[in-house]
Amino acid sequence: MACQGGHAYLREWLWWAGMLSMAAGEAANFAAYIFAPATLVTPLGALSVLVSAVLSSYFLNEWLNVHGKLGCLLSILGSTVMVIHAPQEEEVSTLQEMADKLKDPGFIIFAVCMLFSSTLLIFVAGPRYGQNNVLVYVLICSIIGSFSVSCVKGLGITIKELFAGKPVLKEPLGWVLLFCLVACVSIQINYLNKALDIFNTSVVTPIYYVIFTTAVMTCSAILFREWQHMTLDNIIGTVSGFLTIVFGVFLIHAFRDIPFTPDLLPLFLRQAGASPQLTSWSEAGRYQSSLHQVMFSPEDTAKVVQGVEEETERERV
Repeated sequence: MACQGGHAYLREWLWWAGMLSMAAGEAANFAAYIFAPATLVTPLGALSVLVSAVLSSYFLNEWLNVHGKLGCLLSILGSTVMVIHAPQEEEVSTLQEMADKLKDPGFIIFAVCMLFSSTLLIFVAGPRYGQNNVLVYVLICSIIGSFSVSCVKGLGITIKELFAGKPVLKEPLGWVLLFCLVACVSIQINYLNKALDIFNTSVVTPIYYVIFTTAVMTCSAILFREWQHMTLDNIIGTVSGFLTIVFGVFLIHAFRDIPFTPDLLPLFLRQAGASPQLTSWSEAGRYQSSLHQVMFSPEDTAKVVQGVEEETERERV
């Protein structure tokens, strides 16, 4: 098991089938990074959570409660808002321009900090706290994943220049980006499987989505300066759409096993639903609150009083 440091899941054919399917989907997802800003593409990955929730309710007979349906609607709404207010990244069309971006001091400082943090998480925090704290492995996946997106952007430029007839295969940057992408994806798969093996999927998925998306948006904003020329209303719209998606994903996963029944409603709502419709304030006086209802009938009260008096009389004798 992954939680014990092993990789027994590598011998399961079902795991490989799922991994190949995910690889095909991620290949299409990574291709989108070539043509659109990462700040737009990454949050839209929440739609995969939505599709999985809907399809599982049909094919796996999983119950999608009212919280899940509301989360699906919020994810669609947030995605629409983000598409409308999507940022425009600074144009990078050649490998030379990509190399200049990678040499930017701001990105170098960011990359060094992230690599140092991930190293501490892997070799220090992971062995000590990885099996007890879900954030350890998820942070590793998210930090490394932010660099994989940048590598994909660079490889996309390399492929376009290759089809244009330029000798990009002789450029070392393309090969460096490919090597970094393979390394980043391998680390992501390893630690994501460890997190899923130890903790519940409904806990790992929303946390991983939020942290990974935040890391990718931060890395992309520093490297490609996607937010530099955005107006205030577009910034507010992008952030609001992202937060709406986050809340929708949280609703889909956090309450997936909680049935929504009338028993979960407060007492006054259940009584209001069972009682006739109140048409005026004068009629409201007919319905007493449960706090003011008589706990004993008059006959019971008289018996209790009589018993107390008899007990007192016997003590006097």
